[in-house]
Amino acid sequence: MADLYLKALNSERKALWAECRLKGLAKDTPQRLRIVEIDALLAAHTAKQDRAKQDRAKQDRAKQDRAKQDRAKQDGKKGD
Repeated sequence: MADLYLKALNSERKALWAECRLKGLAKDTPQRLRIVEIDALLAAHTAKQDRAKQDRAKQDRAKQDRAKQDRAKQDGKKGD
């Protein structure tokens, strides 16, 4: 699924950057400052996504481990 927030930030950044390049705006202009702000938002959003991805992977591994243990218990009962 597309991340619309990420897409919107990238789109806004791209438009601002094009405007800055076209007009030759200095670093202390509102447009350039907004680009810096967007960069920080993008970094924070990416980090949040990475943490969520790692958490899901950890939960999946735990679930697989529990399933293996359950199968091992069932196999042990069959041998009795």
